[in-house]
Amino acid sequence: MEQKHPLPPFTETTAKQKVQLAEDAWNSKDYIKVSKAYTIDSEWRNRDLFINGREEIQEFLKDKWTNERNYKLKKELWAYTDNKIAVRFEYEYQKNGQWYRAYGNENWEFDKNGLMKKRYASINDIQIKESEKKL
Repeated sequence: MEQKHPLPPFTETTAKQKVQLAEDAWNSKDYIKVSKAYTIDSEWRNRDLFINGREEIQEFLKDKWTNERNYKLKKELWAYTDNKIAVRFEYEYQKNGQWYRAYGNENWEFDKNGLMKKRYASINDIQIKESEKKL
């Protein structure tokens, strides 16, 4: 049985660890590695997209990081319960020469093995100048 530590129920310490592990994995831009943090049948809402299952997650992330160059992400814990975590995040990327900063919130739900079974993300992008980059 696959497991991704730390496992629920979360404490403040383990919730922060889970958030940092997610940030590190996404910044690696290794879509196979990232996808293994999710259940085989994971449900996502990412902006206006509905993504189901690890294979669709891999396809989405591969396309994302092909198009969003120089990607850098920062996540922050907002709240947690037994098996749920809420985060705020910002990331910067370059697309067709233009820099962007994205802001958003995610709600995560985990199974007993620490794999994320639901991820709901609300995200807004703004154009920025390269001189305005923070990350």
